[in-house]
Amino acid sequence: MAKPLNLIVACAENRVIGRAGQLPWHIAEDVAWFHERTAGHVCVLGRICFESWPGVLREGRRAVVISSQPERIRAGALERFGPDAAQWVQVAGNVPAALALAQRLPGDIMICGGQRVFEETLPLADRLLLTLVHAEVAGDVHFPEWRHLPWREAWRREGRDANYRFTIAQLESSR
Repeated sequence: MAKPLNLIVACAENRVIGRAGQLPWHIAEDVAWFHERTAGHVCVLGRICFESWPGVLREGRRAVVISSQPERIRAGALERFGPDAAQWVQVAGNVPAALALAQRLPGDIMICGGQRVFEETLPLADRLLLTLVHAEVAGDVHFPEWRHLPWREAWRREGRDANYRFTIAQLESSR
């Protein structure tokens, strides 16, 4: 039996998830929740997300990186994380290959981005772990439209920091 696919994302009301290679906000509660939810699990992510997340292998995470340049990823992982990186970082040339690798690794499958990875996996997702930032934010990377898909809200928590109101919710696919 295949493991469920969990997408985990923080996005603004206008679906922005990034600007110039970074999150366009810093919400401490969301960061903590993201790290808690991905700890000990398999994180499937594109090259840019992998390269911009220094803690990707902390807390028992395994990374499955999607890249057309596997040698670049392997060399960078060895440089950043040392000789043991090969056991914690796998590289796949496309989303289907990455998901097949992730199915064989211990832990839940957490799809962590970026835009193209989310576009390809959203229709396959069993669960969407969503932090919705209640603002229109400028950015150059977007999460695909999800609101038209058949989701059932399992739970939600409202929050606020000094700059933003936000909702953290777990949506389950009802397809």
